[in-house]
Amino acid sequence: MAKKLKISPSRQHPGLFDLTGDLFAERDIPDKLSFPAPERIRDFEITGLSGRPEAVADKPYALHELRRNALREVRSLKFISFGSGSSGNSAYIGDDNCGILIDAGVDTDTVKAALRRHGLSLDNVKAVCLTHDHGDHVRFVYSLVRKHTHIGVYCTPKVLSGILRRHSISRRINDYHRPIYKEFPFRVGDFEITAFDVSHDGTDNSGFFITNGDFSFAIATDLGCITSRVDYYMRRARFIMLESNYDLRMLRTGPYPMYLKARIEADSGHLDNTVAAQFLASVYRPEVSHIFLCHLSNENNTPAAATEAVSSALIGAGVTSVGDGSGSIASRDCPVQLVALPRSEASPLFLLRLND
Repeated sequence: MAKKLKISPSRQHPGLFDLTGDLFAERDIPDKLSFPAPERIRDFEITGLSGRPEAVADKPYALHELRRNALREVRSLKFISFGSGSSGNSAYIGDDNCGILIDAGVDTDTVKAALRRHGLSLDNVKAVCLTHDHGDHVRFVYSLVRKHTHIGVYCTPKVLSGILRRHSISRRINDYHRPIYKEFPFRVGDFEITAFDVSHDGTDNSGFFITNGDFSFAIATDLGCITSRVDYYMRRARFIMLESNYDLRMLRTGPYPMYLKARIEADSGHLDNTVAAQFLASVYRPEVSHIFLCHLSNENNTPAAATEAVSSALIGAGVTSVGDGSGSIASRDCPVQLVALPRSEASPLFLLRLND
């Protein structure tokens, strides 16, 4: 029997920093700023400290600030998965100025080669954010930062303690550790990142909610059930990366011993295709442009089974068509792209843009 969705309505369980009350009811706040063309910038007006509109030409510092902000406007995010499965997990998210890694379970040479193919470099990566202490997510973290000392290791203190306890790793990793705490946002470049709790049998397991301007990306790589915090952050994301680990029939009839099957099916284990599909259909909205299915089991799932389950659920929820992320003519006009990330090799580079 498939696991039920364990979702408590997020409005009943606000997080530490969730906004409550109608704070902005009587304020006119534009969704975004638009900047004038360079030849018209002298006509653009700002409000000075006194509240009186003044020409930008009279305020050189304001002109500089407008140009600086215009140049920093985010047009797209770059996303690459270097591997997603029990053999190793790691992914890259970056803008034009900064990149971050999610997990370090793929060897550094593979990561560098995949970045290089797309004109990217670890020199631009400022952080590696660790979801939990299992080896397929942290195996290469120390070799990564030892050779690239500008990269900080962002994880909760309990995750770092679990890494040191579970694995043979130098305690010098403490030199690179930047402690984070769930529900407390932190910044890396122009990215704001919030760790949130997920249900898995590692140490202090986290998902990540990542924003950059109007872009928002929610990631949960290993989880046995959908909790209220997962539900809360996934509903606010324009891009989603969620585990779809196993097909229930394949798992129950497969070669795994009973204790391992029970561990995988547990609420602290992994997520099956049907639960992932039902949940993704429930949180989908037109602003969501990409859904990435991660951590597919090699023995108990197939990319076709995972994408078919999710695609069928999305269509059943009213989505007109689902693309495959390939950029083909047939796919590119679909309202949402659905991709099963490769288990043991790098994905293509995805340029993530906002749906109108």
